[in-house]
Amino acid sequence: MASTTDYLITGADVVGSGAADILVRDGRIAEIGTGLDVPSGIERVDADGLVALPGLVDLHTHLREPGREDAETIRTGSAAAAAGGFTAVFAMANTNPVTDTAEAAERIAELGERVGLVDVHPVGAVTKGLAGEELAELGLMARSRAQVRVFSDDGKCVHDARLMRRALEYVKAFDGVVSQHAQDPLLADGSACCHEGEVSGRLGLPGWPGVAEEVIVARDVMLARHTGSRVHIAHASTAGTVEVLRWAKSLGIDVTAEVTPHHLMLETDLLAGYDPVFKVNPPLRPAEDIEAVREALADGTIDAVATDHAPHARHDKEHAFADAAFGMLGLEQALAVLHTTMVEPGRMTWAQVAEATSARPARIARLTSQGGGLVAGAPANITLFDPAVTNVVDREESKSLSRNNPWHGRTLKGAVAATFLRGRRTFANGEVHQ
Repeated sequence: MASTTDYLITGADVVGSGAADILVRDGRIAEIGTGLDVPSGIERVDADGLVALPGLVDLHTHLREPGREDAETIRTGSAAAAAGGFTAVFAMANTNPVTDTAEAAERIAELGERVGLVDVHPVGAVTKGLAGEELAELGLMARSRAQVRVFSDDGKCVHDARLMRRALEYVKAFDGVVSQHAQDPLLADGSACCHEGEVSGRLGLPGWPGVAEEVIVARDVMLARHTGSRVHIAHASTAGTVEVLRWAKSLGIDVTAEVTPHHLMLETDLLAGYDPVFKVNPPLRPAEDIEAVREALADGTIDAVATDHAPHARHDKEHAFADAAFGMLGLEQALAVLHTTMVEPGRMTWAQVAEATSARPARIARLTSQGGGLVAGAPANITLFDPAVTNVVDREESKSLSRNNPWHGRTLKGAVAATFLRGRRTFANGEVHQ
């Protein structure tokens, strides 16, 4: 593991507010400005032309360990996160065994701490074994050393309304949040794999209608209102979901939501070639849904960008489309996709990007050690992004153990140049620094 070094990051565009120098000492931001009085012996990092952002926080990462170390490990997933500019990730609970006990959560946190490339925070399962029948040890996980505050059965919907109500009531006691995978299993069952419409009909693939997401979102915001608790909508993907979120927020209901990079850019038409790399849950949506979630992210209706990074071994993806595993990689290209789809076209400023990728995710997860911004005295969690470089994505260059990268061969604008975790350089010049 690399040691903490004092740095002077020179000439960075600090969250889009103009060029300045950032002095990092003892793992914290000591000073930001121009003409700083810098002690001798400080290592200089030339950031001319780079944008400095607070370290990214991902609310939705699948690290696969324990149980599927052939697809990803906490070490390789952390490396991919550092390469993507992340300084904290939330590891989803659908591992084997499931993260549904205090002991399992503490083990994930311990393994992440040993690797040390990003802060790894376990997400606790809502129900035992993700079976949707009985609440997991929510309170014990919250009181454990892992201090779990985010709970999700992601990959499966908590479809029983009474059980969802009980979960919301339970987590309220310790200011936790339930992150819902919104998919009514009676409207979109486990075989549904393509947005229901012209494309699914033409390709002969089981349809996944947007309403299967929207009815769960509508139900859950009403349950949040009834319980006075917090609900978070994972991977929001439809215009109807956006409408429900706007309505709920207008009433003051405590609901937040995230959107993935792939739902900001990739259309359902990509499924025409039956390439299983594009099989994801919820599925890729048509242009009108993409436009809706972009608008919602820009105006704050959708609070955060979260990757839903879902690595898979080749033998799980290389099947006929209907039989292949759901999911795609997301960590390493997330910021470039956000830049390409939202910043370059003028839909978001860098200050808004910092809110959606760092400050708000940290607030949703009640994470105090991240998301505080680039200010004097804050931990030096810093991402340097080069907005000028044009990058053709090559999946073989990924730091992830898996290769199901939907951006392979696609040209994206911008790339992460360096990542610092509490003053420790974890990624620079294309290489991860252990």
